[in-house]
Amino acid sequence: MPARAGRSGGRQGEALSEPGSDEATCPSCDAQSTGPGLLEAALARENLQRAWKRVKANKGAAGADGLSIEATAAHLRTSWPDIRERVLAGTYRPMPVRRVTIPKPDGGERELGIPTVTDRLIQQALLQVLQPLLDPTFSEHSHGFRPGRSAHGAVLAAQSLVQSGRRIVVDVDLRSSSTGSTTTS
Repeated sequence: MPARAGRSGGRQGEALSEPGSDEATCPSCDAQSTGPGLLEAALARENLQRAWKRVKANKGAAGADGLSIEATAAHLRTSWPDIRERVLAGTYRPMPVRRVTIPKPDGGERELGIPTVTDRLIQQALLQVLQPLLDPTFSEHSHGFRPGRSAHGAVLAAQSLVQSGRRIVVDVDLRSSSTGSTTTS
């Protein structure tokens, strides 16, 4: 198809993969970086301490259980061994998120889900272990929810591509599952 579109036959898009690569595979699939090994790494004391510092620094509101960060700290002193075992056994279930609406700058409202502090701790611990494994597999053009990247960086990258002669921008909104393409002038 590249020849029919007036393009050279060289690599033109992220959908084309390198020979032998598969985006669905783990970047370093050994016994330590999969399954129980990842959970053990996420639940390691040092990783949990770093995760707790991040959760505490974010100063988030209480979730559906009503427990603040301070109250959760007290709760976890006695209940953490049971929670840890349930996570390792695959029987842990996060609590429902607390739904709140917040005002948008344009005058509308946006729904926000607030997980419990315990669930945020577990999420952060998992993120700290999984992100270094998964982030390198993402497209260099992907900016959403990635460390060291922002919407501002995405705009600068798009401007640079337009200045280099590119003329088609594709925007994908996964939340509403709509795609659209815009031809720039």
